[in-house]
Amino acid sequence: MRVLELRSVRGTGGGPEKTILLGAAKADPARARVTVCYVRDERDQVFGLDQRAAALGLDYVEIRESHSFDRRVIPALGELIRERGIDIVHSHEYKTDLLAWWIARRTPVATLSTAHGWTGHTPRERFVYYPLNRRLLARFPLVIAVSSEIRASLVAAGADEGRVPVILNAIDHRMFRRDAARSADARHALGLGADDVVFGSVGRLEPQKRFDLLIEAFADLHRSDSTLRLLIAGEGSERPRLERAIRDCRLAGACRLLGHHHDVTGLHHALDFFEQSSDYEGTPNVVLEAMALETPIVATDVGGTAEICRPDVDGLIVAPGSASRLAAAMRTAIENGAATRDRVAHARSRVEHELSFDTRCRRLEDIYERLVTARVAA
Repeated sequence: MRVLELRSVRGTGGGPEKTILLGAAKADPARARVTVCYVRDERDQVFGLDQRAAALGLDYVEIRESHSFDRRVIPALGELIRERGIDIVHSHEYKTDLLAWWIARRTPVATLSTAHGWTGHTPRERFVYYPLNRRLLARFPLVIAVSSEIRASLVAAGADEGRVPVILNAIDHRMFRRDAARSADARHALGLGADDVVFGSVGRLEPQKRFDLLIEAFADLHRSDSTLRLLIAGEGSERPRLERAIRDCRLAGACRLLGHHHDVTGLHHALDFFEQSSDYEGTPNVVLEAMALETPIVATDVGGTAEICRPDVDGLIVAPGSASRLAAAMRTAIENGAATRDRVAHARSRVEHELSFDTRCRRLEDIYERLVTARVAA
């Protein structure tokens, strides 16, 4: 089978990029040959997915556009499909879902989409693009939902329940593995002391991530323990607001925004605890990474978080929107070390067996084969 993974994103992307790129790298060549295609805005000067794809040795193609609705994309995509002999177009967000649907009406390819969630925060996205996207996906032959919550949203929009399987995000547990010997160097590189107790988080600095609440929760803990530190890796529009919050809470030196941090594994080796404070998510890869890297987790119960990180088994899960709940769970993680270590062990076991990327790839290839068989039979 020849599969085209199709996505459009600005900047360095997010969690879906990890799934798409690593999935293409780990595809069984005896079953599927994968081409990854990104529709890239020519004005985007931060885009770096081409370099990540090259490092993985992928068959990678870009279709350039001069603006968001550049009509030249459609014939370029059609030509790519013909050149590569594509059997399946697998789209990943509202723009490429529309492109895939359009192409499938004009060429003999099968289509499916993965619904990673609708996590944008602009009014146009939330009240126009996303509702229209859910209605379009209801017409797709198959849509993979990365959480039960996303599946329910698609069914509510009219999708047939039998055409919306849930495949939770997964992780390569061999690639993400903690090595205790690395911790001292990782902490030294970030200017951390041996006695510092370090909380950390990773994500785009955007409203949905609620890093303002995390900073507020951390400030509450820091007032009674000056050895605590908070590191937030990521970049985005909220940086000025978060910098003000750090100043207002008098956390200079104790709380730092690290900007883009490409070595997630190295960062985790400097952490004692990992926090997710989001108001909404799809199925967060950053939580999977923390599970694999044996970093104790405190996370909000949003999207598929509690499906991958089982409450009180793999991590501490709290309701979103409350700094006090976050602070209480963070304090519990510190004070009850034995229970924290048990959760870490359960989390690592879960990613090795139930949330392995190998398992996910084989399930996806099974779906590809069923799609192609159904297309031929039709």
